[in-house]
Formats: sequence, structure tokens, C-alpha cells
Amino acid sequence: MEMGNRTSLTEFLLLGIPQTQGLENVTFVFFLAFYLLTLMGNLLILLAVLASSTLHTPMYFFLGNLSVFDIFFPSVSSPKMMLSLTGGSRTISYRGCASQIFFYHFLGCTECFLYTAMAYDRFAAICHPLRYTVIMSHRVCSVMMLGTWLGSCLHACVLTCLVFKLPYCGPNEVDNFFCDIPVVLPLACADTSQAQTVSFVNVGVVALVCFLLVLASYTRIVISVLKISSPEGRRRAFSTCSAHLTSILLFYGPVVLVYLRPASSPWLDSAVPVLNNIVTPSLNPLIYSLRNKDVKLALRKALSQGARDGGE
Repeated sequence: MEMGNRTSLTEFLLLGIPQTQGLENVTFVFFLAFYLLTLMGNLLILLAVLASSTLHTPMYFFLGNLSVFDIFFPSVSSPKMMLSLTGGSRTISYRGCASQIFFYHFLGCTECFLYTAMAYDRFAAICHPLRYTVIMSHRVCSVMMLGTWLGSCLHACVLTCLVFKLPYCGPNEVDNFFCDIPVVLPLACADTSQAQTVSFVNVGVVALVCFLLVLASYTRIVISVLKISSPEGRRRAFSTCSAHLTSILLFYGPVVLVYLRPASSPWLDSAVPVLNNIVTPSLNPLIYSLRNKDVKLALRKALSQGARDGGE
């Protein structure tokens, strides 16, 4: 079925973040600063992983992929929002709105799967160190990433088709700074109960399954670490997981607040995605690099090599 075959709307109007009228300049600076920080930080992490042979391991393979997704994820909504804050058009085409929903959930689901893969990687490294290279071989890592991409694409396609098979006749005002299911579905001129239920279950099942797998991995990790007799060994084992756990908390918090609560809240529907879309992707490079000596060393080597090459 072609999306919107009974839809009279050709565009939507993005109202932006509620209760920020008159603060356009401040909001623009906020968005721009975090967006540039996100791009710079994740590009530096990606550069360190690609340039250093010591970081060509499964752990940093997944970290490099996380940096790629953290570059694209805020790019789904931030450029359009910053354009509107500088006086540009606040409208977005019907297909543009559908594209935002697709890529938002495609990249978000991919990141969810990726955190689960990273938890399994830490489980294999700490609980089965002697078999780690066999368990997390190059082929296994590639298959996991391919499955992540394909599964996320299917997830996003289901949600996007579910939302845009409904007719939209007006009004066209999206009470947010980008198109997403909780703020677009109320604009449909048809019964949305089925779409709301299916989207709730779809997002809920993906998030819950991934969270349970992460929880199972870290339960086994904690049990194994507590068996280590050396305090220094326990500290080192926990330190390799602390950054990943911090990122998981920052990722799942907004998901629960926006999609897995029974009642809708316009303020949360707009404020929480700012954290999820803008702030969290900029924090991941700081979380992983500031506490990781290997990344900092590889980054310094890459930057110094680039400076020497540029000076020749």
C-alpha cells in the first residue's frame, strides 16, 4: 500500500520545542554547540579506531560503529531545527516527515542492538578470556553488525508504514522539532488506537529484549568479576564496563520516558528527545575517551602524525 494514498496534506509544520518562544537565538546556540561537539567528538573516536592497529579489536570495532551512528542520529533532526531557528521555513514535506521517522527509528534501533552486542562482547572478554578471539572472531562481528542493520531496517519500515498508511487531512502542526510517532499519530484523521498499540508493542519488545540481554550479560560479568581474587583485577574488569553501562543508562532513559509510558505529555515528548537526539550523542565520545587510555593514546598518535604530515 502506498503511504498516504488518502492523505490531503502535502507538508507538516514543525512547531519546535514548547515554551521556547523568544529564545530562538539561545536555542540555536545550544543546538549548534552540541551538534558540532557531537560531530567533532565522534569523528575523533572514529579516527583513533581506524588509525591505530592496536584498536582493531571487537570492542573498538563496535565503538567505531557507535561513533558512526552517533554522527548520523542527531543529523536526522538537528539541521532542520537549526534552519528554522535562523528564520528558515518550519515546514517539512510529507515524505520528509516519513523519512525522519524512518531514519530516527532505524538509527535508534541500530544503536539499541549495538549496545547489546557490546555487552555480549564484554561478557565474552571477561567470562571467557581464553576463547575470546574465537567467540568474537571477525566473521562473528561482521554477522552481528549485518544482523543489526537488517533488523533495524525491518523495525523502522514496520513503524513508518504503520504511521503513514493512515490518512492525514489536517491540522498539520507537529508539536515538536522533528517528526516522531507520538506527535504525528494524533494528527491522523482516523482511529489510531491500533497504530498506537502496535508501535508501543514494537518499540517495547525491541527495547525490553535488548535490555534483558544486556542485563543477562552483566549479571554473568559481575559474578565472574567477584570471583577474581585480586582487587586490582576486579577494578580493571569493572572499569572496562563502566563507560558502556553509562551510555546504556543515557540511551534507555529517554526511550522509557517517551515510548513506554501510558499517558502522553507534550513537554516530555519534546524535552526528552532533546536529551536523546542532541545531548547523549555528544557525551559518548567523552565517556569512552576520557576513561580509556588506549583511545587517548591512539588519538594523540593519530593527531601528531597528521600534524607532522601537514607540516611536511
